[in-house]
Amino acid sequence: MDSRNDPSAPLSRRKHRLSDVEAAADAAASGIAADDLRAGEPKRIRGGGYNPPRGAGGAPHDDMEEEPEDLYDADADFAENDIPDDVDDGAAAAAADLSDDQSSRWSRPPVPPSSRDPSLSDLNLQWLDIDMISGRPLPRNPNPKKRKMVGATSGQVPVLRVFGVNENGNSVAAYIHGFTPYCYFALPEGYDLDESDENMGSIRRVLNDRLRIMSKRGRGGGGGDSKDDAADASSYCHGVQYVSDHRSIMGYRTPHTHFLKVYVGMPTMVPTLKRAMEEGIDLPGVRKTSKGGIGSGWDDGQGGGGPSYQPFECNVPFVLRFMIDRKITGAGWLTLPKGTYALRDEGDKRQTHCQLEVDISFNEIVAHEPAGEWNKIAPLRVLSFDIECQGRKGHFPEAEMDPVIQIANVVSVYGKKEPVAQNVFTLKGCLPIVGAQVISSETEEDMLLKWRAFLQKTDADIITGYNVQNFDIPYLLDRADALGKGNRDVASKLRVFRQWGRIRGAPAKMRETMFSSAAYGRRANVETTIDGRVIFDMLPYMQRNHKLSSYTLNSVCAEFLGQQKEDVHHSIISDLQNGTDEDRHRLATYCLKDALLPQRLMDKLSVLINYVEMARVTGVPVSFLISRGQQIKVFSMILRKCQNEKLLVPTLNKGRGAAGSDVGYEGATVLDPIKSYYEDPIATLDFASLYPSIMQAYNLCYSTLVSPQDVPSLDSAEYKKSENGNVFVHSHVKKGILPTILGELLSARKRAKRDMKNAPTAFEKAVQNGRQLALKVSANSVYGFTGAGVGQLPCLPIASSVTSYGRLLLEKTKAYVEEKFTVAHGYKYDAQVIYGDTDSVMVKFGTATVEETFPLAIEAAEKCSEIFPNPILLEFEKVYYPYLLMNKKRYAGLLWTNTDKYDYMDTKGLETVRRDNCALVREVIQTSLDKILIGRNVPGAINYVKSQIADLLQNKMDISRLVITKSLNKGAEYALGLPGGKKEDYKMKQAHVELAARMRKRDAGSAPQMGDRVPYVIITGAKGAANFEKAEDPVYVLENNIPIDCKWYLTNQLSKPLTRIFEPIIDNVEKSLLQGDHTRKIFIPTPTARKGSLMMFAAKKATCLGCKASIDPKQGHLCKYCVPREGNIYLEKLAVLREAELRYARLWAEAQRVHGTVHTDIMCTGDGCACHFYRRKKVQTDIRLAQEVLDKFGQ
Repeated sequence: MDSRNDPSAPLSRRKHRLSDVEAAADAAASGIAADDLRAGEPKRIRGGGYNPPRGAGGAPHDDMEEEPEDLYDADADFAENDIPDDVDDGAAAAAADLSDDQSSRWSRPPVPPSSRDPSLSDLNLQWLDIDMISGRPLPRNPNPKKRKMVGATSGQVPVLRVFGVNENGNSVAAYIHGFTPYCYFALPEGYDLDESDENMGSIRRVLNDRLRIMSKRGRGGGGGDSKDDAADASSYCHGVQYVSDHRSIMGYRTPHTHFLKVYVGMPTMVPTLKRAMEEGIDLPGVRKTSKGGIGSGWDDGQGGGGPSYQPFECNVPFVLRFMIDRKITGAGWLTLPKGTYALRDEGDKRQTHCQLEVDISFNEIVAHEPAGEWNKIAPLRVLSFDIECQGRKGHFPEAEMDPVIQIANVVSVYGKKEPVAQNVFTLKGCLPIVGAQVISSETEEDMLLKWRAFLQKTDADIITGYNVQNFDIPYLLDRADALGKGNRDVASKLRVFRQWGRIRGAPAKMRETMFSSAAYGRRANVETTIDGRVIFDMLPYMQRNHKLSSYTLNSVCAEFLGQQKEDVHHSIISDLQNGTDEDRHRLATYCLKDALLPQRLMDKLSVLINYVEMARVTGVPVSFLISRGQQIKVFSMILRKCQNEKLLVPTLNKGRGAAGSDVGYEGATVLDPIKSYYEDPIATLDFASLYPSIMQAYNLCYSTLVSPQDVPSLDSAEYKKSENGNVFVHSHVKKGILPTILGELLSARKRAKRDMKNAPTAFEKAVQNGRQLALKVSANSVYGFTGAGVGQLPCLPIASSVTSYGRLLLEKTKAYVEEKFTVAHGYKYDAQVIYGDTDSVMVKFGTATVEETFPLAIEAAEKCSEIFPNPILLEFEKVYYPYLLMNKKRYAGLLWTNTDKYDYMDTKGLETVRRDNCALVREVIQTSLDKILIGRNVPGAINYVKSQIADLLQNKMDISRLVITKSLNKGAEYALGLPGGKKEDYKMKQAHVELAARMRKRDAGSAPQMGDRVPYVIITGAKGAANFEKAEDPVYVLENNIPIDCKWYLTNQLSKPLTRIFEPIIDNVEKSLLQGDHTRKIFIPTPTARKGSLMMFAAKKATCLGCKASIDPKQGHLCKYCVPREGNIYLEKLAVLREAELRYARLWAEAQRVHGTVHTDIMCTGDGCACHFYRRKKVQTDIRLAQEVLDKFGQ
């Protein structure tokens, strides 16, 4: 087993992270037993029974009488936190030379004395992370004024842990007790129930026994001793309630109006309970009232029997259930009122490293809406870090073999400009770095332990970096394991290294996961759990939210920060590490910048603010936003609204969605474009939040959908039939849940935009901007939630009705504008809709200027809006002038939002923004558009294109403009020879994949890895050779002087984009642009003798350095006719060399400017770098060849 999936220090008590709880809840939809999801058996806790307050079946959240006793049990098992003294001492000794000054500057502020007395002050905290552990019920309530404790009184129970920060910046861990898992089951149609408390108790006992037997069977039978079995005999089902005032959300007239609310001991028992109820079970007091008989009964737990009960809300993650019930928003503020919580003093068995650790009953917590003073963000701590490894030559670093040599860190506090810590931990000595600490160690294990001490001392809430989830974090943890193998002393010292979290003695845990989302695609990841800290990797964030040609840190920072990293090529890292303190200083500077840039990216893009606001808007933990897709956000909002309306959400089995969800439906409408180059203004009319507005206007919701059999019983004024035939009641009959949610989201967004304009500070403006963006994204996600066929609650009638109404609105807008805005109605020209795309229409009013177009467009938007139901609104926001319309979803134009000056050039679907083309295509297309649209110079654009084609065919093109990049995605494992690769996943050879495979054979250490983008160029090859055979690494091409296949670039890269752009402008594009005098002079490359080519077997003939005539090399390097001119020829060749050196000097100066350094070498790998890496490589080759020519003189 991979060591990163096998934690070296397993916990003695069963611990459930969010992923386990979610998996258990989600498994309810597929019938997986809860026990099958467990990595190990939970600790069995002796003693105690269940004492419901209302008969035998009351709800466990009611208060329960108990004798007062100590809050903490002296016999509680804290084995997971026990570290032998000698191990702690050894670890402490390794970090002993960290000064008090360093330590004090790293630490959080001290806890004020007033916060140490729970009876005197409220505890306010912004929470950021939440998880769940299993434990035992508290003997008494932490509130000293209450003798009763809520929740179950025996057996294994869930305990929630919330980690956060108070206003002072102190870290807080709150243990929340008494909240019991539950779910609902609908009584079958045609059955009623004995509602008495006595019968509820009987049902509880039947379900408890059934769960106990099924759980044991799931674990392979028995397995426990009889005393444990007796002690936990009643700990499976804690209570049953009859609910008759709730309804199902599905359908206007739902048959489900009577439910059983069942409480269980642990969230992992919910899937087992769901399976038992769906299979059929004979419950006491359930009677059939219509034709047909009840089943023969449940026989000894071995079979079904009895009716089947439809499950509701069985797939709600436990932590989300708690948040919804307590009205807690994600990353929001909580108040623990004074006198309601108990503070764990140092004398008690504290379990965390947090400054404040408390116990509280779940029903004492006060949650605040994120508004007013509670819209603030606490002084959260963010650690951005990066590591450097000393890999072996030709190998990518492996933790088993290659040491960690440096760890750079930047710790910032939200709201402060300057970092509180900036340092580099180095293996061996290192010169000081201005503005940062250098902490050196002589051994790798000492360096790791010092870094771990630093991590605990700084106590970060968020850990970030670039690709830290899939490289830095797993590498550090695996490296610590590798160092301990075969060395007992080192292994003993490093036992504490894995303890990165806030739980004492608990190691960080890793597991490989596959993230899959319709919005974000499918990605393999290593997921690390660090208790109480949120890991936020900036690489997957950039991949999710931004479309770029390259996702290297260099490229991303150049795009968003205008900065470059101190790039050090992997091949020289070992030389720098093995060199002097000055050499290691260069490496440390590079490493520190790699730690600093992700933190700057996070600030520049307001990532933390945006995620906090998204968590608040949607009501989910921040970790859900990082690790899960779009659906959980909408699901959370629906559950919250349903709870207020006493509606329940059914749990659908995997692969079985709502009505018709397995059938496709017609998507958004695109009106056929009238392709042309428009030199007159084109107005764009946009529907504001079209799909959310449609759902509000037509009251489209699960709860308003009328089944075909119920339509005849309704008055025609009570409902409306959508364009695709589905029927929904009007809002005056019943307001839908989804329209209500959308109305609140969009209203809140308007308020946030208003507050953003009025915000007095940049910080408050950024918070409000993040909030309005989160509200916009959340509203737009609701439609997608209903249309996801394998989602949690798909509903084809809603999704298809939305798109059908969208088509109708576009067609109505087109018809109205072309009918009303005509000469016959008093206007100067007849308006024409030239294109429509999903939520916008482009209108040509016939006007000659932007000034004339604006009032007509405003009038058209207002009049069209009048014919649509509220809140559907057509808005005028922009004019394109001029406008080049090439095809559906392909256009370009100068965008005007005011009449003074255009804002920018807007393009869609063109190669200027597409990532699978080389830079030449993007540059040629962009420059052509500049000349056509900005310069209004079509002939100039044509001449420019011809000159670029001529340069390409004559091999005058810089190779950096010809580089193509593509990602190594799923399927490439087979071609690369990686474990788990399947031939069926790689059916067609791809150029970048085959190149990566060849590069692995040449040098595995520098070869691209899975998920990387591979740069390549197409070189000349044998006639008929496939592209995958001609793809080559640009650096390899430059170093070996391999010729480029210029004709391929013209035919396969430039031809189609140029045709698309110029087709609406000129006739016969191919003849005008792609043929003619400019294409007749073509560079014919000299065959090279590279490995694998036929020229390896050809004899090379000497030629004269002056006239290239064939000569006998024994007679010198000049022919007899050129010997008299030897001096002039030498000077000519010297001039070539000097010119190349001058070009290199200029490129080098530009590279120094980009990297911000004039004192050290620029060591750049080139991918996405703005420092002309490929051009410098080419000029270096030119210099080498020119020098070789000069060296021949005098030989």
